[in-house]
Amino acid sequence: MENLILKFSLLAEIMHKIRKNCPWDKIQTHDSLRQFLLEETYEVLEALDNKDYKELKIELGDLLLQIFFHAELAREKGLFDLGDVLFEISDKLVRRHPHVFGNVKVETSKEVLENWEQIKLKEGSRKSVLDGVPKELPGLLRAYRLASKASKIGFDWENSEGAFAKLEEELRELKHEIQNGNKEKLENELGDVLFSLVNFARFYDVNPEDALRKTTEKFIRRFSFVEESLQKIGKQPKDSTLEEMDEFWNQAKENEKIS
Repeated sequence: MENLILKFSLLAEIMHKIRKNCPWDKIQTHDSLRQFLLEETYEVLEALDNKDYKELKIELGDLLLQIFFHAELAREKGLFDLGDVLFEISDKLVRRHPHVFGNVKVETSKEVLENWEQIKLKEGSRKSVLDGVPKELPGLLRAYRLASKASKIGFDWENSEGAFAKLEEELRELKHEIQNGNKEKLENELGDVLFSLVNFARFYDVNPEDALRKTTEKFIRRFSFVEESLQKIGKQPKDSTLEEMDEFWNQAKENEKIS
């Protein structure tokens, strides 16, 4: 533990020094660093997706640097410092885990999450169970978090069959609006379908944002294979038929099964 404290202190000292002496770091603000905080977060997720733990160690360090950077900026303004950040999260963890640090008894993970939401409401900082989900989150992830929060207080289907029935209902309504040709209503119904799909995914502990990200990467891999295969025979996608591209696409799928 002492070694860990020393490493934290070293990073804080390095952050203070580069902020003071580096021309680029000197001019950064909370707003200018927003994009880097988001990028580093997604690079951590990519390392997790790839199960590349060597890279994960590096990316977690990059993400931690962003936290130290924001804390240093706040310290300069006299708002708070890194010690305050560490105290706040430590205090919150103890307060919201009464089953670990107090006398509350729980049996399941579900009970833990329900207690967590109730404690947050009692703290008075939030008026609704749905508060606290950032608007900046990607759409699917935000929908997943909101639906999960509502579920924790009982606003949910009893099982996945109910969620799937709702998805089928929304798909029928979407089909109806496709036939009507009203773009605004079509957009609304498509949104309902996506939200219903998110709800269905929750019952199987599938994060739809993660699922879509992985499928997108899979699409990139397979389409890149199609492009490379066409190039080998002197063609490009725009000069090829759909049947030709489909043949290479299916080959890419087979190659993934083999590997």
